[in-house]
Amino acid sequence: MNRPIRGVAVTAMVMFTALLVNLSYLYVGQQDYLNERPENRRVADARFGQDRGPIMVGNTAVAQSKPVKDRFKFQRSYAQGKLYAPVTGFYSYLYRTSALEASYSAELSGVDDSQFLTRLINGLSGATPRGATVETTLDAKAQKAAWDALDGLKGAVVAIDYTTGAIKTLVSYPSYDPNDLATHDLAASTEAWKRLNADPARPLANRATREIYSPGSTFKLVTAAAALDSGMSADTVVDASPFKLPGSTKVIAGGCGGTKITLAQALKVSCNPAFARLGAELGADALREQAEKFGFGTKFLDDIGSAASVFPEDIDAAQTAMSAIGEYETAATPLQMAMVSAAIANGGTVMDPYIVNQVLDSDLKVVSRTRPSQQSVALSDQNAQELQSMMVEVVQSGTGFRAQIPGVTVGGKTGTARTSPDRNPYAWFTAWADDPSVAVCVFIEDAEIPSTEIAGGRLAAPIAKAVIEALR
Repeated sequence: MNRPIRGVAVTAMVMFTALLVNLSYLYVGQQDYLNERPENRRVADARFGQDRGPIMVGNTAVAQSKPVKDRFKFQRSYAQGKLYAPVTGFYSYLYRTSALEASYSAELSGVDDSQFLTRLINGLSGATPRGATVETTLDAKAQKAAWDALDGLKGAVVAIDYTTGAIKTLVSYPSYDPNDLATHDLAASTEAWKRLNADPARPLANRATREIYSPGSTFKLVTAAAALDSGMSADTVVDASPFKLPGSTKVIAGGCGGTKITLAQALKVSCNPAFARLGAELGADALREQAEKFGFGTKFLDDIGSAASVFPEDIDAAQTAMSAIGEYETAATPLQMAMVSAAIANGGTVMDPYIVNQVLDSDLKVVSRTRPSQQSVALSDQNAQELQSMMVEVVQSGTGFRAQIPGVTVGGKTGTARTSPDRNPYAWFTAWADDPSVAVCVFIEDAEIPSTEIAGGRLAAPIAKAVIEALR
């Protein structure tokens, strides 16, 4: 072979090799990228036409696929769509997926690696592939009770089995109907998406886990836990006289039943000067450490998404005092404040919250199951029992009396947080019960009544009571 022919042959081989390498790279390394391209309609059509498995609440499918006679073959539908939207999310041709529809998409579609054997058997037998079933931990009765008790108020409700971390209730209002986004009428889906995103009430926002708010006096539970950890007790006498913030002209005052009261009495009447003074004495580092033990700074429930609650950094004594009563830049999710009560009720142990109990393949064999796990220890068992007693007093004869349930021990803490003069205060109530073993947090963003009438004990405590009763 002469030199010119050899050169052409080598060049051809190099180019052919480069082509194979590039094709292999595109097929293996860029497969996900190419599949996710919005203009790749073939992949989108195939994905949207899958017979996805159901998402279950108890024995009811709150999301399922039904056969239809159009090019997509299956329509995703949502029973009681608005009630469960923050958990199920949506499955849309144009706007993809969210919440459980996103985090469990592979399982629901039947393409997860854990379902390989099932897919193989179905392929060999000629059976139509079906997705897995995702079973949630939600309680249908309690979910409906929370929704009804909110009665159209903007806010959220979270209830947790504090012995395991299982989420029993997760409601966010206002909500949206996932059916509007899942429709095969793509023009209607587009209009729904525009309308939802333009709505100033933000119905797509998950207020239960993905938004943080000033927790107000519910944060006093964290401050009380730090005080107990420092060596105080429920009977420790604290100064409840008006407190002038260090380096400031602002004075924190309030009728607390005396200028010298016990720590238990301070929590019972939600005494601002006592807890502000305690916060300044304990210091920012002690409060931050205690908050982090409860879960502040950590994101939970990855399968539906959450924001991390915040205790501010680099704050002075005055800012620390305000943070100790749940103001300044302290911010928390309703989920987090439910976890605070849950840890106190559970002897100080914080359980990792979860919302999916198990996943079953198309033959109803368990693919995966969530095992309860410990997140952290927020306080000792002795201090937890002392704080439990203090919270029971809040409900029996304090600001949380509207949460009383005959025959049930309930401990709670109210909160009212004013964030700016031009908006209504937030109303909070976080509580636990001994029967059932549940912790609840109710958050009301806007009660749509005069601000002077807004209080966590008046508005939020009865909602928590309704949820606890529904779980009995």
